[in-house]
Amino acid sequence: MQPPRSAHPLVLASASPRRHRLLAEAGLAFEVIPADIDESAQAGEGPERLVERLSTEKARAVAERLGGEPPRWVLGSDTVVVLGEAVLGKPRDPEHAVELLSRLVGRSHRVLSGVALLTSDGSFAAARSVESRVRMRPAEQAEIRAYVAGGEPLDKAGAYAVQGEGRRFVERIEGSVTNVIGLPLDETLALLRGAGLVPA
Repeated sequence: MQPPRSAHPLVLASASPRRHRLLAEAGLAFEVIPADIDESAQAGEGPERLVERLSTEKARAVAERLGGEPPRWVLGSDTVVVLGEAVLGKPRDPEHAVELLSRLVGRSHRVLSGVALLTSDGSFAAARSVESRVRMRPAEQAEIRAYVAGGEPLDKAGAYAVQGEGRRFVERIEGSVTNVIGLPLDETLALLRGAGLVPA
């Protein structure tokens, strides 16, 4: 049984301005309460399982702070870049950003996002992962360093932003573009629709 629809807006358990913008452009009313969790991968954990677990843990951490009365809907999400078997997170500093982007240019990689929706009283929970494939063109070190110097990639998984200046490196995207930005919008709306939070 689904809980009654809350009179309060959806809660987004993320500080990401990219996720904020995508939800706002979709016409959704929501409140932002960032989660603070350990995002380290567990031993033997594949990227699909990683993003689903982290998105769920982010949503659950915020849900526990909200409490169950009245029940609130909480949305969590997590995105990683996967090159071969390596999961590339956010860069530690500019030099690490150069290193990450240097590994990606001239090659194809995967972008995986997890999306989780749950209620603060624990009566409803759903999660899924979404994959897109990105092909990048070759690039010289000077171009990569110039891009990193602008600061854009320093808080992005894989050290680039396809919605910003980083699009200059991208040749092709197969699958959801909004997933590469940080929130697979169609799949997120499907979760919200299944919970009765947006019209069918």
